[in-house]
Amino acid sequence: MHRDHVTVERFYTDHASALGLNLVAGASGLKRIIREPTVNRPGLVLTGFTRYFAYKRVQVIGNAEAFYLKSLPEEERSRRYETFFSYRLPCLVFSRNLHPDKLLLQAAEKVNVPIFRTPLVTMKFINLATLALEMMFAPRGTEMGSMVDILGVGVIIRGESGIGKSESVLALIERGYSLVADDITKVTLVDGREVIGTSAEVTRNHMEVRGIGIINVAAMFGVKSIRQDKRVDLVVSLKSWNEVQDVDRLGMEEEYVKILGIDIPHITIPVRPGRDLARLIEVAAFQTKLKSSGYNPAKELNDRLIARMASTGKL
Repeated sequence: MHRDHVTVERFYTDHASALGLNLVAGASGLKRIIREPTVNRPGLVLTGFTRYFAYKRVQVIGNAEAFYLKSLPEEERSRRYETFFSYRLPCLVFSRNLHPDKLLLQAAEKVNVPIFRTPLVTMKFINLATLALEMMFAPRGTEMGSMVDILGVGVIIRGESGIGKSESVLALIERGYSLVADDITKVTLVDGREVIGTSAEVTRNHMEVRGIGIINVAAMFGVKSIRQDKRVDLVVSLKSWNEVQDVDRLGMEEEYVKILGIDIPHITIPVRPGRDLARLIEVAAFQTKLKSSGYNPAKELNDRLIARMASTGKL
């Protein structure tokens, strides 16, 4: 699990289009680090109250702050800007395409704080920017294995090289399911409770099939055969038949693996010639979907057997 530093430059590069950001001043400060994944309106700080200033966040000025600043005499305004920019701010955004005044731009350039403008209204910018920042701050990692979306169930398929992962994934795609990632799945923890899987941008739409090489899945099977990201609901490990010592025949025991600290249901499928792995993975996904809705067939059968034995006095 790791978190990269979120710089103003990365925030701007990744989200300039969605947030309508235009750089106005302070380009030399783009390497500044955003330390908290949210946005702050510095109204109280601009009035002189600095005790609880959340200066580590992206700062935004809307109509209220802008009109208040305009009401101040130039000398007083200059002092407020000096106090404001004395903190290690990441950047400042003016919403509603408001124009920062010359005094502010001079104060910002002096300490290399990037200044942006956006046409979005203040609350819309705050909402969108907060969502973007939360994704950027989310813990990330990689899982060795391919990922497929099987009727809404995100399944990571793991196994040693040559065990049959690619053939299984290809068979699942042929059945109408969607490829999320081939061979290596990038995972992100969202809201501290959901693990989202995706593929590297450069390899998206492609997968390697041993003996054939690289294929373009979207071009071959259509755009519905690709999904950009999906929640991880199940991990399936393919293992050689001889390596699997004890198999839970009933499926009573719940097994989990941890991904980014979250317990994900895990199933081991023994592999040997003649077994339809794609069909078994498909059934495992359906079983996971049933269990998530509260139905466990193994438990139901076990309860029926116990009830039968109790009624016949053989318990």
